Amino acid sequence: MSLVTETSTWKTEEHGLFAQSVQHFYKEHLIPKMEHFVSNGIVDRDFWKAAGDFGIMGGSVSEEYGGSGGSFGFDSIALYEQGRCGDSAWGYGIQSIVIHYLVNYGSFDQKSRWLPKLVSGEIIGALAMSEPGCGSDVQSIQTTAEKKGNHYCINGTKSFITNGLSADLVVLTTKTDKSLGAKGVSLILIDTRNLEGFERGKPLNKLGQRGNDTAQLFFNDVMVPQTHLLGEEEGQGFYQLMRQLPWERLLIAIGALGMIDLAIDETLNYVKDRKVFGQRLMDLQNTRFKLAEAKTKAELLRTFINDCILQVEQNQLKVSTASMVKYWGSQTANEIINECLQLHGGYGYITDYPIARLYTDARVQMIYGGSNEIMKELIARSLDK
Repeated sequence: MSLVTETSTWKTEEHGLFAQSVQHFYKEHLIPKMEHFVSNGIVDRDFWKAAGDFGIMGGSVSEEYGGSGGSFGFDSIALYEQGRCGDSAWGYGIQSIVIHYLVNYGSFDQKSRWLPKLVSGEIIGALAMSEPGCGSDVQSIQTTAEKKGNHYCINGTKSFITNGLSADLVVLTTKTDKSLGAKGVSLILIDTRNLEGFERGKPLNKLGQRGNDTAQLFFNDVMVPQTHLLGEEEGQGFYQLMRQLPWERLLIAIGALGMIDLAIDETLNYVKDRKVFGQRLMDLQNTRFKLAEAKTKAELLRTFINDCILQVEQNQLKVSTASMVKYWGSQTANEIINECLQLHGGYGYITDYPIARLYTDARVQMIYGGSNEIMKELIARSLDK
């Protein structure tokens, strides 16, 4: 299966060609290195550069800043195909998020300085929101940015940061005014290279997605020029986050769909080959019914995601709808992959089989990007109006 189908109302001929190109690139450059990335706990910079050279990361960036001038559909395809080939190491999803913060809120100078290098893979981006004492509760963050001369003096700690060890550019959520609550939140661009007072923690030893570098970030009197403020004035950070979180949540669902399609394919191959009681495992009614259920859920999710991609391209994707697709996509992925692992029997518990890694990698999708419990609360709020 593919993300781009006959019923994808947002698709163009270019999207179809791009999907084929991305599949080829991943087959040649990503799949052979997946075990290497997992062993090292980080994706090589050479791969980031290769992906940039191939044009994977610039599909929705204007040509003025090194991109192809396309839409979110190109990002969506790249993210789906990554999940479809079973990789959870490469942090392109975060790179896409960082790119779109700059596209939407960056000044001309900020865009000119960083967008071409993010597109080319020369620099790697990260989004630093979560802290040891708060996850989805952005209003409660403790990281501060105090004005000193023409700089901000930044102090605080960020946790669970995807691309944390490799990030050159961090979109940092901070308080520029602690007395104003959400209205005191600002986003500041942090160029981490040779930055005094900035430290990275040890890589976090995770249950899954072990090829992706995830770490804590520490800011100790870090001095950053005030020109690195994202947006025209302080206090816009919460609004900026709320405007961009729908894309972050949609891309989680897109990756989940790719993993679902791989899980179903791997399971079909296994049950058609595996013999039990003198017949194929596929010939047992339980197997056939479980896979029929999985395929139906996958197609329902595919339709929902394609509708959301159209909405995000038209700048109409609501927070509540994005919360629904993130919650439903991640929940469905975990349900389907769990059933597919069960159909593998004991072999499903062996990490030589892709289904085992899909099982551990998918679990965090119900947590990051806002836990599914938070998603349900956001959905409920939209109903209680």
